Amino acid sequence: MTRIAIAGAAGRMGQALIQAVTSDAEFELAHAFEQPGHASLGTDAGVVAGLDRVGIALTDSIGSGDFDLLITFTTPTATMEHLTYCQSQGRRMVIGTTGLDEGQRSEVASASEHIGVVLAPNMSVGVNLTLKLIELAGRTLGDSVDVEVIEAHHRYKVDAPSGTALRMGEVAAKALGRDLATAGVYSRHGQIGVRDDKTIGFATVRAGDVVGEHSIWFVGTGERVEITHKATSRTIYAAGAVRAARWLIDQPNGLYDMQDVLGLSD
Repeated sequence: MTRIAIAGAAGRMGQALIQAVTSDAEFELAHAFEQPGHASLGTDAGVVAGLDRVGIALTDSIGSGDFDLLITFTTPTATMEHLTYCQSQGRRMVIGTTGLDEGQRSEVASASEHIGVVLAPNMSVGVNLTLKLIELAGRTLGDSVDVEVIEAHHRYKVDAPSGTALRMGEVAAKALGRDLATAGVYSRHGQIGVRDDKTIGFATVRAGDVVGEHSIWFVGTGERVEITHKATSRTIYAAGAVRAARWLIDQPNGLYDMQDVLGLSD
């Protein structure tokens, strides 16, 4: 069996990952850890996730366990620390962390020359199918439409727009022959003037316990195409991460995303 480590194991995603890994016959939960000083340190990982005991206690260090592959949905800073360790030890990684900047993404790409990495801002199978539909819509509709991305998450999410929203914008921009770095508009207020035809706009909602909702509008004269994905449970992200881990184990070193995992890449 593949031995899995889970970072941020006491968090909401960490708990969902523990549940997903321990219910899969192909995987063994080998290590679970949290940040130093966390109240759950020393507690059995199964108990933390609302399950029976699994015999793995939460530690405060990635280096205190032996594993084949790490799944991390944490902060950019923590993920970079995990990346350094995994590269040094030859351990594969599935990264669902959002909010990585260009420099951090470059570090992931460099590390992937030595280890296999799946990096995706959203591990949901449905979201990744949505990305494929966005590509098709962008190529079909072209510059005849205005493009807007709307996303909503729970009140505790700290980055905006979400990684998934940005990825939706990137896919649309590529299909339309644009560069999101110059086409993206992330704030509108006051007298903003007439909309630029090449703009890809973003709107963000943070409220309550919304798990995750993403829509992209292709708006023309007389019609609007909306592509929407709504998540009602974090289990979809955990299931996708486990699917990515299963796929990655048999791949050569390199940087992959969920489109690769699902066979949707061109």
